[in-house]
Amino acid sequence: MTDLLVRCVNVGKTFGSGRTATVAVHGTTCDVLRGDAIAVVGPSGCGKSTLLHMLGGFELPTQGRVDWPGFAEIPAKRPGTVGFVFQAPSLINVLDVGENVALPLVLAGAEARDVELIVDAALAEVDLAGMGRRLPSELSGGQAQRVAVARVLAQRPQLILADEPTAQLDAAHGQQVMEALISVARSIGAALVVATHDLLIADLLPMRWTLADGRLTNKTGVLA
Repeated sequence: MTDLLVRCVNVGKTFGSGRTATVAVHGTTCDVLRGDAIAVVGPSGCGKSTLLHMLGGFELPTQGRVDWPGFAEIPAKRPGTVGFVFQAPSLINVLDVGENVALPLVLAGAEARDVELIVDAALAEVDLAGMGRRLPSELSGGQAQRVAVARVLAQRPQLILADEPTAQLDAAHGQQVMEALISVARSIGAALVVATHDLLIADLLPMRWTLADGRLTNKTGVLA
C-alpha cells in the first residue's frame, strides 16, 4: 500500500473562457501522503477551496494532472474514501441529523446494525449528542456545520478535506471540531487537509501550505 494518496503536477484551474476567464489556481505541484496534517492558508479568494476540490476529485484541473496513487479511482466517486467538510451548507433538509450523518455509511454499504452506534459516537465527538432526530431547519449555522463534520468523522475516510470548517463556529467549538478531526485522522492514519484563513487554526496542524492569488508560494515541512 502506497503512502502517497494524491499527487498534483503543475495543476491549474480556470473557470470560464476568453475575457471572462478566471484563473483560480495557477500551476501547482504538491503531494499528500497518508498521515499528513496540512493547513492551507491564505486570504479569501486565493484558490484554497478550488485546490481542495481538485485534491478530492470534485473538480478536475484545466491544466496539469492530479493522480491518486492511494485510491483505485478518483476518490470522489467512491463513498467513504474521502470525507469533505464543505464551506457552504451541505445538509439534506428532508433528512434528520442522524440520517445526514449516516448517509455516506449507507451508500458505502455499512451494516445497518452498526450505523446507529457510529452515528451516535460521531455526534458526541462534536458535542451534539442526543440531537439525531432534529431537522437541519432546527439547527443554528454552527450546529449544522458540526453535523457536517460529524458526517465526515463517521466515515473514517483515508483522506479528509475541510474547507474553512470552523468559520461559523465560536472559539470553543472551533477548537473542539479541529481536535476531533486531528484525532480521527491520526487514529486511522488518514491525511487531513484544512483550508483556513485563521492562523490560530492553522497552528494546530504540523504542516502548512500558503496560497496567494492562486499560487502555492510556500510549503513547510513539520513545524516546530
